Amino acid sequence: MSVSNVAIRRGEILDEIMADHRERLPKVMREVSFEDLRAFASVAPPTVDFSRALRKPGVSLIAECKKASPSKGLIAPNYDPQLLAETYIDAGATAISVLTDARHFQGTLDDLRTVKEVSVRLQDEKGGDSVPVLRKDFIFHPYQVYEARVAGADALLLIVRVLSNSELRDLSRLTRKLGMQALVEVHSEEELARALAVDPQVIGVNNRNLQTFEVDFENTARLRDKVPANVVVVGESGIKNSDDVRRMAEIGVDAILVGETLVRSKDVFQTTRSLVRAGQA
Repeated sequence: MSVSNVAIRRGEILDEIMADHRERLPKVMREVSFEDLRAFASVAPPTVDFSRALRKPGVSLIAECKKASPSKGLIAPNYDPQLLAETYIDAGATAISVLTDARHFQGTLDDLRTVKEVSVRLQDEKGGDSVPVLRKDFIFHPYQVYEARVAGADALLLIVRVLSNSELRDLSRLTRKLGMQALVEVHSEEELARALAVDPQVIGVNNRNLQTFEVDFENTARLRDKVPANVVVVGESGIKNSDDVRRMAEIGVDAILVGETLVRSKDVFQTTRSLVRAGQA
């Protein structure tokens, strides 16, 4: 089920999504208690260093497992997160993002668990470093941070637009305490200033306005120079081909996050490979 047409017309997509999440979370918390979730998190395996993985030379690719979107509906009818993860890793992706929002993106935490299992298995089979996995969702409560840790996430998304300063601070601290890292997502200078106040390790600059879902590809260019050199910068949304990757390289990002272009591709391996190679050129 996607967002309403009224929300799309009024530019209230994100507001409607967040209202839905805030309404649903208490029901989820009744199914697995906070106490049990904390206990599970305390025995979870070690995480992979997300920011370190993205700092390799060139522009790293975070390849996304994404079944649907609120603005376009179903985009991957034959969605298979296990196969996607295997293909992404074989093609050279540095990290994998997994949409876990059920209502608007048709994702689940089980998808994230599946992708993490693939990453660990391929590391065991091939050696080298395990590919870190990012939980991409609308996180606003500590319970969701613990959920991510228990499901196997190495990193999670924090969207500045939907969080107060105290929420952003507290969730960032909890994420680090649990051994994960946050991809702190911004869309404007005001949001970037708020993000930098929590001393982030990774900043994501979203070219898509999450209120209207319109894309302005140059948004990353406007904000990149305002991010300190010690912070990893990820360009998000609107990246479709090798020329776009080279543009991101010119802007000076450390990584890009690409979803729809990959899951819609008729040859996921070759499309992923082409973006990886463009980032390494």
